[in-house]
Order: sequence, then C-alpha cells, then structure tokens
Amino acid sequence: MMADENNTPETEPTVAAETQSTESGDNTQQREGRGRGGRGRGGRDGDNRGGRGRGRDDRRGRGGDEDGGEELIEKLVHINRVSKTVKGGKRFGFAALVVVGDGKGRVGFGHGKAREVPEAITKATASAKKKMIRVPLKEGRTLHHDGKGHFGAGKVNVRSAPPGTGIIAGGPMRAVFESLGVADVVSKSIGTSNPYNMIRATFDALSTQASPKSVAQRRGKKVADLLGRGGASEAEAEAAAEAIAE
Repeated sequence: MMADENNTPETEPTVAAETQSTESGDNTQQREGRGRGGRGRGGRDGDNRGGRGRGRDDRRGRGGDEDGGEELIEKLVHINRVSKTVKGGKRFGFAALVVVGDGKGRVGFGHGKAREVPEAITKATASAKKKMIRVPLKEGRTLHHDGKGHFGAGKVNVRSAPPGTGIIAGGPMRAVFESLGVADVVSKSIGTSNPYNMIRATFDALSTQASPKSVAQRRGKKVADLLGRGGASEAEAEAAAEAIAE
C-alpha cells in the first residue's frame, strides 16, 4: 500500500504531461488546419474576385470599342410601372425608354424591362447603343431638308431652321434632337402622345434625311450641279458646295 501511494504521484504527472502534449498537438493541428483552410478559402475567393474583375474590365473594353471612346449623351424619356397580381399580392416591374447620342450626328433609342428602375435603365441604354444611326447635319446644327415620319397612329413633321431658332420640339422629340446634336429645328407631332410611337416616328423621319453630297454621289453628279438649280449662280453654288461638310 505504501509503495502504491509512493508511485501514484509519479504516475499522475506523467499522464497529465501526456494529456497536455496531446491537447497541444491537437490545438496545433487545428490551428494549422484553420490556417490552411483560411489560405485555401482566401485563394479561392481571390480567384473568384479576380475572375469577376477581369469580366467587368472586358465588358468595359468592348463597350469602349463600340462607342469609339466617345462620351455619349443619355436621356431618360419615360419610365412605366406595371404590376402583376399574383397569389401573394402584386409584383411590380418597370420599363424604361432611353435615347442615346454623341451630339455629332449619331443617335439611337432602346427600352428595357426589369424589377428595379436602375436595371431597366441599364438594359435600355445598352439596347440604344446597339441601334444607333447616323443622320447628316447641315453645318453641324440643323437638318438638311424637311421630312415626315409616322409610326402607328403617330405622325411627325421636322423642318430645318435658321441659326438662333433653337429646338422647337416637345417631350420625347426634344430628347432625340438634343442627343443628336441639332441646335435649330422646328418639329410638330400629330396624333398619338405615346412616347414610344413618337420616338419611332421621329426616327422614321430622320432616316429619310440625305445630304447633297450623298445625293450627288448616287446620281453621279457634282454637289455644285445640284445646288446650282433654282436660279443660283455657279459661283454661289460652288461656294455652297464647299461649305457643306457632309
């Protein structure tokens, strides 16, 4: 009994030491495991973030190439809110109509739908950039000639104007001319007041615009020959032809 009592104090510290060493080893392994796991997760997250970042850069690069590196004028024309009644209540959505132009003779329009307004505007802007058209401008400020356009029940008349007239147009048509870069124009909308139909009718009228230079090339003549008709002298016609940029 005495021997056992004497041996007990020697055995307990040994067991305790082994227990402490085992626990310390387990803690070390856990810390190392957490460290490795943390580095692994960080690496994966870093890879994912890097991939997403590269995707955004590529999209911005493609957008810059499409736009030619120019700053575009974006005009929000109309936002329509629609609702759908479902079992749990009403589900709202938004439709945006946007006009985009470079202010130098290029303009386009587009519309987009989404659950949120910013996303709808983004979709409409992207659609407008893809459908931009070029319209020849006289002296870079007005249209070359009068024109008419229609779409559905909407009809519009557009007329060139002298310097200082300004943009005489209302609502959606004004947004188109401001984005296009027209400074002097007189327009009138007849029929519908739907902004979608008014925009389409305006683009129909702008698509018929032709510059004297393009008409002369199509007919195989000189610009001075076309401008010389109507009683103008040859000198005046040549001067007017030289003043025409497009």
